[in-house]
Amino acid sequence: MHTQRPIPATIAAVIRDGQVLLVRRANPPDQGRWAFPGGKIELGERIEDAAARGLFEEPGVPAEPLTVFDAVDVFDHDADGLLRRHYILVAVLCRWLSGEPVAGDDASQARWVPLAELDAQALALSFGVAVVARKAAALAG
Repeated sequence: MHTQRPIPATIAAVIRDGQVLLVRRANPPDQGRWAFPGGKIELGERIEDAAARGLFEEPGVPAEPLTVFDAVDVFDHDADGLLRRHYILVAVLCRWLSGEPVAGDDASQARWVPLAELDAQALALSFGVAVVARKAAALAG
């Protein structure tokens, strides 16, 4: 019997001047790929608070969480294709307050990426990043 459960986590979508804040993952899953900052939701922690905490821990950027707008399943498989972990990533639109991103915690790099570059093959993105970024940009207006 399989007793593992999905792991709830947040991704923080921050849009500023036609750019999205992304971090390059330092660890599995998706090591080396660009993704939204975020992290696991702690017991008793509100989704919005977890998103703001993840933003501050990874790229060191303070932001105001505005609204939950999407959820994405991420399945982490081993080399044999067996499921190791199932994450449920809750997307939170956040308003940038100040500062520039720096790599920290689980990130090897952090930077603002122009939305127009999200389709470039040169940028290795985690699954669903481009779609979620466009939804965030539409909401941010």
